Amino acid sequence: MIKKILFLIFISLSFIWAGDMVKALSACDTFNNMKHSKNVNNLKLSIGKSYRVLDDKKEQYYIKTDDKDIPNRWVNKECFKSSISTSLTSKKIYSSNNELLALSWQNAFCETHRRVKECQKSFFSKTRYTDSAFGLHGLWPQPRSNIYCGVSSTDKKLDKRHQWNRLPKIKLSSSTVKELKEVMTGYGSNLHLHEWIKHGTCSNMTADKYYSRAISLTKQINNSKVGKLFKDNIGKKLTLSQVRFKMNNSFGAGSGDRVELRCKNGLITELWLHLGGSGNNIKELLQNGKKVSSRCREGKVDRVGF
Repeated sequence: MIKKILFLIFISLSFIWAGDMVKALSACDTFNNMKHSKNVNNLKLSIGKSYRVLDDKKEQYYIKTDDKDIPNRWVNKECFKSSISTSLTSKKIYSSNNELLALSWQNAFCETHRRVKECQKSFFSKTRYTDSAFGLHGLWPQPRSNIYCGVSSTDKKLDKRHQWNRLPKIKLSSSTVKELKEVMTGYGSNLHLHEWIKHGTCSNMTADKYYSRAISLTKQINNSKVGKLFKDNIGKKLTLSQVRFKMNNSFGAGSGDRVELRCKNGLITELWLHLGGSGNNIKELLQNGKKVSSRCREGKVDRVGF
């Protein structure tokens, strides 16, 4: 009994000594031991919630949770990668708000990836949003090395092996799913799960907020003069200068310097937009983005079909 009391006193004092709070970036599993062999009540971290650190060993934190049965748990440090106090880790923390919005011209993608599920001929029986507009490839926190935040080694392997159907499901509202299926043609191939686990986990947002924002940014581009430029020139060539001119015309002087074309086999396959800041206003994000060069100077805007 005395040992138990002393133990409880020690734990309570450790709360005061530790003092450091860490904010969860991913909904990681929490474990009863450092070997991660047991997770009573299948408890996961709540994204955005702060937890008190009781101990710091190797690549793990011993944290205080709200679980009644086993309140103190071991969790991988990566689960808090972008918000850990510098007093707790020597790893580089990315505090930049820079992002890269990658938009795909689906017709060109299918021309160069004919065996992909969503590019099979039967899928062209109905007119799709991405037949004449850019589709969402991904929204990538920068720098490019900022990936797989708080993701387990098992899920990393599944992702890198393109076994996306085996990745953890994510919670999205019905309205977000509906819009995402429209703007992300690869949804049926679980592209959304791949993009979330590799990039979205580093966004410091919930999956629903991450995708709602990405959808909004995609549609702002498609509904602009830039989107009309591509739609009006399907089957023709466009130059980088033309695209950047329309960017400036649509989103203000200098916006064009934040865009680059990606091309393959003479086709424009993607539009990469370098954004800075926060919020959903594409004009403001472009104004705060970094200036970039573009290897591709011109390319053809491919039409539907092979």
